[in-house]
Amino acid sequence: MKASTAEWVEKAEGDWDVAQRAYRARKRPNYDAACFHVQQCVEKYLKARLNEAGIVINKTHNLSDLLSDVLPAEPTWAAMRPVLMALTRYAVLYRYPGYNATKIEAKAALKDCRDVRRVIRAAFGLPL
Repeated sequence: MKASTAEWVEKAEGDWDVAQRAYRARKRPNYDAACFHVQQCVEKYLKARLNEAGIVINKTHNLSDLLSDVLPAEPTWAAMRPVLMALTRYAVLYRYPGYNATKIEAKAALKDCRDVRRVIRAAFGLPL
């Protein structure tokens, strides 16, 4: 793995850790933050794979667009598109007043992230 790819992976894991802490906090769990960091985790993992493949990384938070970019290197990942489309909305939706994530939404987002994270980590040969 390229050193620059490892940096993307490290950043993705940081978001994964924050998402879990925000969700599991005993006092004042932050479901908005959990959803945001789940999206960020997946975004950074997709960008890590693009980086490793030497594919230009577009500046976007749209996970479906990033998936389209990575499909030449990982064609089987096309099956993840519905989940990625759902996770994309967390990049912005809960960051501003007007919408709040529920515990149920955050739990589902964490599960989806866990599933995508496993696929991508496996592609890198990283422990699950």
